[in-house]
Order: sequence, then C-alpha cells, then structure tokens
Amino acid sequence: MDYENAIEINNLTKRYDGFTLDNISFSVPKGSIMGFIGQNGAGKTTTINSLLGIVNPDGGEIKLLGLDVKEHGDEAKKEVAAIFDLLPFNDDLNATQISRMLRGLWKEWNDETFRNYLERFRLPSKKKVGDFSKGMKMKLQIAAALSHNAKLLIMDEATTGLDPVVRNEILDIFLEYMQDGERSILMSSHITSDLEHIADMVTFIDKGRLLLSGYKDEILDSYGMVKCGKSDFSEFSREDYIAARVTDFGAQLLVPDRAAAEKKYSGVMIEKTSLEEIMLYYVNRERESFR
Repeated sequence: MDYENAIEINNLTKRYDGFTLDNISFSVPKGSIMGFIGQNGAGKTTTINSLLGIVNPDGGEIKLLGLDVKEHGDEAKKEVAAIFDLLPFNDDLNATQISRMLRGLWKEWNDETFRNYLERFRLPSKKKVGDFSKGMKMKLQIAAALSHNAKLLIMDEATTGLDPVVRNEILDIFLEYMQDGERSILMSSHITSDLEHIADMVTFIDKGRLLLSGYKDEILDSYGMVKCGKSDFSEFSREDYIAARVTDFGAQLLVPDRAAAEKKYSGVMIEKTSLEEIMLYYVNRERESFR
C-alpha cells in the first residue's frame, strides 16, 4: 500500500481526571525516525497507547501506514511492532517457546531472522526470560519486534535503564532496520542524546500539549543558548527567549531564533544547544527564571 506518512495524528484528544491530551497533531513521514520527547506525565504514553488501540481517544483521527485505525485498526497493526519498557512475555518462557508462540500470531514471522538476532545479541534460547537481565530482556523484545517484517516500529522508553554500550548496539540495529527506506520509527525516550544520534525529526509535548514538531537538524540550527552577565540579561525582551536560568554569576537564555538574536543583541555569546536543554527550558518557560 502506498502512503506518504507512516503515522498521521490529527487533533488527538484524551481526557482523564486531572490530565488532558489536548488536540495533538503531528506526522511521521515514511522512512524516517521520529523522536518523541517530554517529561513524565506529558502525554507520550497516552499518545502511543492511542496509536496502538490500547486506549480509546475522545477525539481526533489516527492513521497508521495510510489506514484509519478506527476502520482498519487490525489490518494496520499487522505491520506494526511495539516495544515497551517492560517485557510482555511470561517469565517462565524461553526464547524458543516465544518464537513458537509468535509464529502463530504473526503471518510473516521468520524463525531464521529471530534466531539470527538471538545469536547477534548473545541471547540463550533455552534460558527462562525471567532470569534475563534488563538489557537482555530489551534485546529479546527487539529481536521479536524485528522478526515479522514490520513496517513501523513504535517504542515507549525502550532504552531507559540500559547501559550506554547496550543502547549504542540497539541504536545501530535500528539504523540497519531503516536502510530500505520503507520502514519508520516512532521512538519515545528520555535519553535525548540517543535521539540526537539517530532521529530525523523530533516532536515535543508538555502537559498534554504539542510544543514543537519538526526536523531535528532544523530545530538544533534555529535554537541557541545565550550566556551573558546580569546586565546584558536585563536588555533582553521577554518575547525573545523561551526561558532564563539566572544565578549570582550571570544568566543563560534559550532563544528560538539564534540568527535573529545575534542580530538584535550584538556582542552577546550565543552557542548551539541540545534537545535536552531545549526540553528543560521549555518545561520552565512559565517561570520568571529558574536555577
């Protein structure tokens, strides 16, 4: 099936007591990796659970691989793989038993592909998964997710708690998975450095609302971090920066348009910033300043 976007979300709304996912809209183009960021409670998991049909939204439209999930959800999910922070398999099962079970669930399940991933990840096939380390459990989930020819991979904090060596190995696998240009990834993660390494695009939500969504490199090229003394800080108009961090020694300000700020405030130092800093400053945008 031909489609332009692997995921299309339009005005997605879900209301809970004390929290609302408020008219979220963004798309993941086919062949791209979208990093999905926001602090705990921002609405990332609610969005992902809505995509997967785990929760029913109160409003909005969702398309997966060109198919409306309300009308063709089961068909769309045949080509979607989901990876979560917690292993979905029974602790008493081993990898061989899991392969046998998944063969009955997925039409395009490939035992050979799964065995190759087990060897590559150095995972035992006969050991109970309850005895696996956290890193081994995550590798097992990824091996299963990539062994039924899925066109879309959706991950919710899948690399949280893993050591940097294991995370790097997993990120390389994801980049390999993307090689044919037909596959796509939505990757929710607190580890923004991982997303800077592999993501093409970034979507950032906070308190149930979309703050920004776009190409990662364009976002990182546009935003900047001003480092200046308190006297220079007093010259800045409030509408020209997202948030400020003020200490006894000076100030740091996140500006959304580095080029415009350099032009307007000549003489101040403006450095490139990171996704982590953008996220931190946006979360504190309603405060006068923070430390």
